[in-house]
Amino acid sequence: MTTRKSLIWATTALVGSLAFASAAAAQSTGTEATELKEVVVTGARGPRSINGAVVAETVSKSRASVTDQYLSTQGAGQSVLNSINLLPGVNFTNNDAYGSSGGDITIRGFDSARISLTQDGIPLNDTGNYAIYSNQQLDPELINRATVNLGTTDVDSPTASATGGTVNYTTRRPSDHFGVMLQPSIGQSNYRRFFGMVDTGEFGPWGTTAWFAASKTMYDHFIGAGGVDKTQYNARIYQRLGDNGDFLSLTAHYNENRNSFIARKTLAQFNAGTAYDSGNSLPATLTGINPSNTGNIRGSSRFTLRDNLILTVDPSFQYTLAHGGGTQTMSETDPQLRGNSTAAGVDLNGDGVINGNTNVTLFRPNITNTHRYALTSSLIWNINPDNRLRVAYTYDNGRHRQTGQFGYIDANGRPEDPFAGRNGTPVNLPDGTILRRRDRLSYAKLNQIAAEYRGNFFNDAFSLDLGVRAPYFDRELNNYCYQRDTFNAYCTTQVGTPVAGTDLVTFPRSSMNGSATNQYGKPRSFSKKYDAVLPNAGATWRFAENNSVYASYAEGFSAPRTDDLYDVVDVNPEPERTKSYDLGYRYQASSLLASFALWKTDYSNRIVRTFDEAAGLFLTRNVGDVTLQGFDGQVGWSPTEKFNITGSVTYTDSEVKNDLPNGVSNGVPVFIPTAGNRLVETPEWQYGLRIAYSVGPFDFGLQGKHVGDRFSNDINTEVAPSYTTADLDVRYNLANLGNGSSYLQLNVINLFDKQYLGDISTSTTGAASYQLGAPRTAMLTLRASF
Repeated sequence: MTTRKSLIWATTALVGSLAFASAAAAQSTGTEATELKEVVVTGARGPRSINGAVVAETVSKSRASVTDQYLSTQGAGQSVLNSINLLPGVNFTNNDAYGSSGGDITIRGFDSARISLTQDGIPLNDTGNYAIYSNQQLDPELINRATVNLGTTDVDSPTASATGGTVNYTTRRPSDHFGVMLQPSIGQSNYRRFFGMVDTGEFGPWGTTAWFAASKTMYDHFIGAGGVDKTQYNARIYQRLGDNGDFLSLTAHYNENRNSFIARKTLAQFNAGTAYDSGNSLPATLTGINPSNTGNIRGSSRFTLRDNLILTVDPSFQYTLAHGGGTQTMSETDPQLRGNSTAAGVDLNGDGVINGNTNVTLFRPNITNTHRYALTSSLIWNINPDNRLRVAYTYDNGRHRQTGQFGYIDANGRPEDPFAGRNGTPVNLPDGTILRRRDRLSYAKLNQIAAEYRGNFFNDAFSLDLGVRAPYFDRELNNYCYQRDTFNAYCTTQVGTPVAGTDLVTFPRSSMNGSATNQYGKPRSFSKKYDAVLPNAGATWRFAENNSVYASYAEGFSAPRTDDLYDVVDVNPEPERTKSYDLGYRYQASSLLASFALWKTDYSNRIVRTFDEAAGLFLTRNVGDVTLQGFDGQVGWSPTEKFNITGSVTYTDSEVKNDLPNGVSNGVPVFIPTAGNRLVETPEWQYGLRIAYSVGPFDFGLQGKHVGDRFSNDINTEVAPSYTTADLDVRYNLANLGNGSSYLQLNVINLFDKQYLGDISTSTTGAASYQLGAPRTAMLTLRASF
């Protein structure tokens, strides 16, 4: 009987691994170096994936991936988060068919703010509120692989928020050969996109390689006014250091989005059949815009210090300037405009007269500007072929500036500048300040140490992973305005009226202060510190050829968000915590890959905004526990080289354990009845299926996703109905064009034109609002590779 350590097995695994160009697709270079060795040692015979849609995983945790082979079938420019929607446990709702208007993701019942998103191991979640922006991600043509850790993190994951799992995608490496890719696309809704890339091939005395890429995307929204105008630039330079896997790499990314919001709809409108009417509640003047300028520079490196000692170092810098804007109508004599001055007001319309009866509409932004520096480093000691030890350090420091400098609207009804008064003309006030919606400065600093042991025993039949990570997270917060609640500030030099027995004040009614009874907390500076020790463990038993079982345990941690802490009074919620348990089975043969897992997550210290009876205010605080449990799995079957089927199934049972406090009535605490309810946005059942078939020069793909009913408020009285959508891709391979990898591809999204509700803006007790699912949309792409 051939042993698992035989040369032919190890060679098969190594060839399969190197074919991916970055097979581990892990959070960082350190995790990639660790897991790539694991693939070589314990890799099973057979394909490493089925059509790139189901990948043979080897780690002792629940993980699922897709590769560039599958990503290329999903449509040019599509968000990578939409392309992982068929993976088990994942539900992504796209705001349009093309992926550049945003969307929302959940994994095993956890929302996007509780999921860590990384690119080549660097954190992409917002440093303040942990939000994920799906329309700002890397062009899919440049992604090698996308991987989802279900309910767990890697030991060096650079995150203070991932209680629900991680998503990481890796950037393609430059080719050793010169090449050019030109890719125009057209589609419905006036869709136009062009992507181009140049691979330099090896150059210079050390065989350096690089690529440079750019894309331009424009289209109209499928409903109402506005659309998307997106430009992206990317580049990477890569230098091998010998033949042992060592390298130096530098990658740069810049993305500029100019898109307007798509109006949300209610369930009543959807049920009445009017939601898809062409009317849009947003103004045709397009003042409801969502511009963003984002970029990053990512370094990655690996150095073999000794035969059994490896050092990896991944530094990065990120820049963000973005906002979601709207309008505000103000009287020229509004108290906020006068401030503490004796002036009558401000001449907002420029007619030379300050008139209290003149109301002027201004552009009111919600700007975030972030500068972020990070470093992830690992030292890996291969004690012997069967035992490995790693220590890791992560540093992440984000300067998070949240402002709202009002700006003017031009004669055509459009903002004078996409970033209002920050980059354009501000509204200057007679007290020497400018008109602002908010004014905050925050620093988020993560220092994390981690250690991991991996061992293989009994002739590689059994593997053991033991790890621990210890995040130390600090928030420094400075609020330069008065704060009514976590979302509403009042920026003024007016002197407020003290509220007896409190540190709060009130102001006269104004456009920004809707009531003279509204109470505000004073400007202040403060800091918060959070830390945790988070163990994780996993074991895999390869009990027969092609068969293995695994079990894992991991603890998670999510520190309060910036918006949780900026409030009318000082609040101090504890970090959310999770304990996740998985028991799984994998079968990996030449034509069949399958994996199934039973899982449970105990979720404690859930943070929600509720009524505080003692303070008489709605505040952010911990409200209790949630239990989530279920099973998920995926199968890929390729009976012939030309035909394959892949599918996934997810069952999620969620139970909220506590009622929500809601004040006091006649001295008796009042609660909102949520105990025993399901979590919002969490379907019990999800199914995914894809069938791919090739004949002659044609490749056909048909895929579908079913999402079950989702509750849209905490009391479970409103339900977003279940839906099933299907997508089609047809490719004609142009073997005689260029280098043989050119093709013409048709994609049809929502093939059967299903009307459905996508992303949910949830409510506690009332009606929610929804993004509509995009209607049937066709696009055509020509890829010319030379």
